[in-house]
Amino acid sequence: MHRPCPPAVNGNTVYTPLVAKVMISLPDDLLARIDARVESEHATRSGFLRGLAERELSTEDRRRGVRVAELLDIATGSFGGAAAAIVREDRESR
Repeated sequence: MHRPCPPAVNGNTVYTPLVAKVMISLPDDLLARIDARVESEHATRSGFLRGLAERELSTEDRRRGVRVAELLDIATGSFGGAAAAIVREDRESR
């Protein structure tokens, strides 16, 4: 039987098993720019950085998908991609 893990509590912050706390290093000027942005948007650093990471990763996934489609087009374009149609035509002509 699977039992869910209880949330971890650290001070007044609760972390569920699906959320990790990480420590990163940023230049002071970059952190100041992030803080100014999140303050103006009434957001949090974590939410801001999470959004950036999600957008970057989904953009990269889309780029890879487009590249795979391009490579498949190249691979099937002039290298027998129409083989099934040619065989069908040949069968029907008999």
